[in-house]
Amino acid sequence: MSGIIILLALLILCNSSPSSLADNNPLQDLCPTASTPNPIFLNGYLCKNPTTITASDFKTSKINHAGNTDNYARSSTDILTPIEFPGLNTMGLSISRTDMAMDGAVLPHYHPRATEILFVSLGTVIVGFGDSKGRLFLKTLREGDVFLVPRALPHFCVNAGYGLATFFSALNSQNPGFVSLVGNPYSSSNDAFLLPRLLALRTNFAVDSNHTSTTASFFDFFT
Repeated sequence: MSGIIILLALLILCNSSPSSLADNNPLQDLCPTASTPNPIFLNGYLCKNPTTITASDFKTSKINHAGNTDNYARSSTDILTPIEFPGLNTMGLSISRTDMAMDGAVLPHYHPRATEILFVSLGTVIVGFGDSKGRLFLKTLREGDVFLVPRALPHFCVNAGYGLATFFSALNSQNPGFVSLVGNPYSSSNDAFLLPRLLALRTNFAVDSNHTSTTASFFDFFT
């Protein structure tokens, strides 16, 4: 878990300039999310009463264990926002844990409001994203490696090993959003053709290579 702490610290340092923040700067030191019902709609969440704030608001154990990978994509992602982790409120951050069983993948999606930086803690992962010109960027990551996915760009991940693969992510928005490019990411009826194409990267993509394609497009996976 020490890698997660380092990852979060790096992201906080990168966000020290107001111009680089995805979310607005906080107006107070602490603002854990209030758990009481709120009839007012806000661009964010109400703060707790300052007299009720405790150290527990800034600690979570909700991503200590692997998620349920018993689904079509054989993967699980748990994203913690201020609703699940109150201390994140107004900090411009959310965090997540992703687990992929053997032959598992995270199908193509994007986060409209956040850049994602991920840290591989277990296994081997192929990660890829496409830019606005359709160029495909691929890289194989091993334990301890860090990879950045620019804001709002479509991306995917594939378990390239023979056991469980796990990575933790920090995103520079407390509400990064999740938009799937393939409908329901766990629906075999919609995506039966896509998962095998992604898994084929394990043999078609050299494990130790850097790959930026000028001929193949990210969207070739969908045609």
